[in-house]
Amino acid sequence: MIKNYIKYFLPLSIILFSTLTSCKKVFEEDNYIAYFGGEILNPQDKFILFMKDNEVIDTIFLDKNNRFMHKFDSLAPGLYTFKHNPEYQYIYFDKNDSLMVRVNTFDFDNSVVFCGRGDEKNNFLMELYLKNEADRSLMFDVFDRDVKGFEKNIDSSFAIRKSFYLKKKAEIGWDENFDLIAKASLDFHHITKKEIYPYAHQFRTGENIRTKLPKNYYEHRKEVDFNNAVLTNYSPYIKFVSSMLNNVALQSNTQDLNENSLENNITKLNITDTLIKSEKVKNVVLNNVAMMYLLEDQNMYNNQKFIQRYLELSTDVEQEKEISEIYNSVQNLKVGNKLPKIDLIDSNNQVYDLQTSLKKPTVLFFWTTPAESHITAAHKKAKEFKAKYPNYDFIAININDTDSKWKNAIKKHNLTSNKELHAVDFEALKKQWVITKVHRVIILNADGTIKNGFANFFDVNFEESLK
Repeated sequence: MIKNYIKYFLPLSIILFSTLTSCKKVFEEDNYIAYFGGEILNPQDKFILFMKDNEVIDTIFLDKNNRFMHKFDSLAPGLYTFKHNPEYQYIYFDKNDSLMVRVNTFDFDNSVVFCGRGDEKNNFLMELYLKNEADRSLMFDVFDRDVKGFEKNIDSSFAIRKSFYLKKKAEIGWDENFDLIAKASLDFHHITKKEIYPYAHQFRTGENIRTKLPKNYYEHRKEVDFNNAVLTNYSPYIKFVSSMLNNVALQSNTQDLNENSLENNITKLNITDTLIKSEKVKNVVLNNVAMMYLLEDQNMYNNQKFIQRYLELSTDVEQEKEISEIYNSVQNLKVGNKLPKIDLIDSNNQVYDLQTSLKKPTVLFFWTTPAESHITAAHKKAKEFKAKYPNYDFIAININDTDSKWKNAIKKHNLTSNKELHAVDFEALKKQWVITKVHRVIILNADGTIKNGFANFFDVNFEESLK
């Protein structure tokens, strides 16, 4: 795959080589100068964001050829993020690395290729990430299997990816600092599946499998350093901790199998407080638990009790502010309120004013191209409900996609049975309508007031909201 892109990198490589040659003496000194350059095909913004632990370090602008080159006078080795809205990916810098990246926004993750000093490590991380994503997409039916069948499947999958990891480690010869990230990508994907299995199996089959788990089933927890601040904001670690907290909470509250209940989420907060001693790591995990809960349980009394406990445990003022903003946004979506105004356009790029355009009760549902199976399932549900409840309009709103990806998806999936709109500013939509998951549905009355701001097409009781 990398060879196919070499010709595209050549002009940038010449620029980078010239720059590095002139800086040779500088690199020989004890400093942390580094370079980051590249090319964005089909850009959706005029810049990229270079970030560390979710904080923006630099805004790097593209030139007229959609390329960029940036010199860091001092860049500490470690894991960073580059973001070109709405997508992002990780990038690892060793001392004095000089990396270029080529990205096509039409297929962001699958198109990321690195070149330059440090490219082998980063291309390895991307390959492993894509292998993990492909494996994740095949997991749903695996959770239905008995313990023996489940473990056989995930152990086989892990062995294949571990062999890939060991081969690349021997070839590239990276140091222990990078190995921490590489191993995290490998191991957390595997043990996250082990944490998900007990409750996913019960939800999908109705069978409580916990009593049949081997005695050493959770041995992997002993190997996890829950206080390692290097991994605090790394997605594989966050996914594992979230899954583990769900699992432990559901196991503790055996009479309550709703992972989004108030009791289970307060249990998650308490476990986090006991388990994690590092203040930095604890605050990030508490923040993640709080964010996920507030986006699921919309009982206002429950929200107040949850926020009270969260604020007792959190010590990060900035994160507390973020959670408070989400809490306030949820309050604004109470039954009877008007939806906050969000910029929407139709497929002809015409502005669509939701409040003035409503003629009858309306169901808003959401979709995004990465969740391809959801596109089909959600539109199918809308068609079924539209036939059964003709007094309702159904409007599909695309989120978190570029304008071109949205329009291409409309053609590809022949989405013609509903009004199709696109959110111009996904960040505004996320904050004001609290949309972070595509399964969310909002039901409006004919006058534009909220009838149910937190419904779900796939909830067995969804039709009750339409009656």
